[in-house]
Amino acid sequence: MELWLGFAPQLIDNQLFVNALDLKKTVQPLLSADTIWPTRTNRIIVIDPGHGGEDAGAKSILGNRYEKEFTLDWARRLASLLTAKGWQVYLTRANDSDLALSNRVAVAEQRKGDLFVSLHFNSAAPNEDQAGLETYCLTPSGMPSSLTRSFEDDLTLTFPNNSFDGQNVQLACVVHRALLRVNGNHDRGVRRARFPAVLRGQQRPAILIEGGYLSNRREARLISEPGYRQKLAQAVANGIEEVAGRDHEIVVSTDDKNQRSELSPENLQGSSQRPVAR
Repeated sequence: MELWLGFAPQLIDNQLFVNALDLKKTVQPLLSADTIWPTRTNRIIVIDPGHGGEDAGAKSILGNRYEKEFTLDWARRLASLLTAKGWQVYLTRANDSDLALSNRVAVAEQRKGDLFVSLHFNSAAPNEDQAGLETYCLTPSGMPSSLTRSFEDDLTLTFPNNSFDGQNVQLACVVHRALLRVNGNHDRGVRRARFPAVLRGQQRPAILIEGGYLSNRREARLISEPGYRQKLAQAVANGIEEVAGRDHEIVVSTDDKNQRSELSPENLQGSSQRPVAR
């Protein structure tokens, strides 16, 4: 599984050095057994189906269908699965309605959510080749983001959700790993971004998932299938239950064996920002 660091590792005197902020905000949380998560009762999660109404999101390459439709269906399926597991589940939108980014945070505040998960699908149109899964959590203060768009990426700013830096990356990694088992391991990494409102304004652990590319024919075909969206929902539910519904340490593993994450020199790509966690 790919993990994007904020700073490229450096080889000094034939020894590999990772930036102290990456160590504190990425490596250590994934090895920690001390993180506090919601208790097994009265757990509240807010699920955000991306886009809606006039904001249709990405258009599928295979027809006149849009991201907003697929994210809402994915969210409904996820809500049913988590409700069955005892979660109190709220959707930021339950139909094809317009919803401002600030209102998505407001729903989480009103419902006193323990977790927030925003669901999206990607597009690189007109490029049809790009494919894969991306999962985002908020960039820690002092670290550059993996992705910037039209919004500012001021490294000096601290947002409310930075209080949950450790939980953010734990949740992102465990859910991302579960999703990779569904999408055939097409991995674009766990990344950091300062997405306005949806990640910045939260006061709870929060992630944003890009579940595949609607501009890629293979992935667009899969996303259009209800059975595949059910598998995506089950994967996210499994990840949430794994990280927030247990009392022991985080496990980062791409196989079925429970083993602690190992970030060692042979796992790091020296000139890249992306070390691989096994």
